[in-house]
Amino acid sequence: MTMTTESAMDGDARDAAGRTAAACLFHGFSDPNRIAILQHLALGEHRVVDLTAHLGLAQSTVSKHLVCLRDCGLVTGRAEGRATVYSLNHADALHELWAAAERLLARTGEQVTLCANHGLAAVAAEDAL
Repeated sequence: MTMTTESAMDGDARDAAGRTAAACLFHGFSDPNRIAILQHLALGEHRVVDLTAHLGLAQSTVSKHLVCLRDCGLVTGRAEGRATVYSLNHADALHELWAAAERLLARTGEQVTLCANHGLAAVAAEDAL
């Protein structure tokens, strides 16, 4: 009986760790600018200057988000002269995730935008701070 209880507790701890890791992963996707950067990198390698031109964002903003995405293991940078060229890690898995997100948004009618905690009003309130 003790082994079963310990095994169940180990499984619960693994499940909790998996949920925490998933929440951390999705937090990495929680900024529209990071999503835009990932979508551009899905088209191919980009330098920071390329991304700032495509997205109309400040260099410091793009760099900050790239650091986050790199730390999450979603992108890789390699030196090319004085610049760093960024590319996606796991491009196939990210493509599958985007497709799944689009299916889920279609099924919910994008109701998530109405969420009091994470919807458009909450994002606007956060941006106003």
